[in-house]
Amino acid sequence: MKSRLIGGIAALVLAVVGTVLLVNYVSNADRRAQSSLDPVDVVVVDKPVPAGTSVQELSSLVQIRSVPSAAKADGALTTLDTASGQVTSVALEPGEQLLGSRLIDPTERIMPGAVPVPEGMQEVTILLPPESVVGGTVRAGDLVGLFVTQTDPNNAQMASTQLVFDKVLVTAIQQAPTPPDTTVEGTSSVPSGASFVTLARTSTDAAKVILSARVGNIWLTKQSATTPESPKTTVSTAGIFQ
Repeated sequence: MKSRLIGGIAALVLAVVGTVLLVNYVSNADRRAQSSLDPVDVVVVDKPVPAGTSVQELSSLVQIRSVPSAAKADGALTTLDTASGQVTSVALEPGEQLLGSRLIDPTERIMPGAVPVPEGMQEVTILLPPESVVGGTVRAGDLVGLFVTQTDPNNAQMASTQLVFDKVLVTAIQQAPTPPDTTVEGTSSVPSGASFVTLARTSTDAAKVILSARVGNIWLTKQSATTPESPKTTVSTAGIFQ
């Protein structure tokens, strides 16, 4: 009887000691796990962000969240305070960490489908119908010839057309979305809607382009780097059949 009592007490003591050791082990394991996580704050995108969004606008589209240090992406920002004056270079999706490489100076941003402006030139945009942009096939980076047609102010039946500029660089073009392709093989859909065409020219040339768009009609032709210089001969209504 006495031995059974002693055995029971010993078992109880061992159980208590085992429980205490287990609790200590689990507690220490939790502390070790927390220590290895080493949580840090990062800027995480909360709502869709379009490319070109300023940091000022970005503040309402992101959140500061705590993540394990091991989960922090290289270059992820911990605050927006150091990115003042910058804009997003690409569109951002909810859930992704904001990387410093995704922010650039606004002057460095190039719109999708655009090419850099050559040094010493500036951009000028004109609105043209599909037939004036080679059926809507002109793209950023193309070289084009710029023709201007004007009507004789003293005779509405008389008009003249002349090549004004050769090898003009198209830096950007904005067009309406192309309709679904339901055409016969070997053909393409008829373009619809006008195009905003942006050209790189000097300030004097830009003035000529703007005036031509106001008082005449502009047509573009596709050219290449090997297209020979064309004589700027004026063709009038009276001279079409000559």
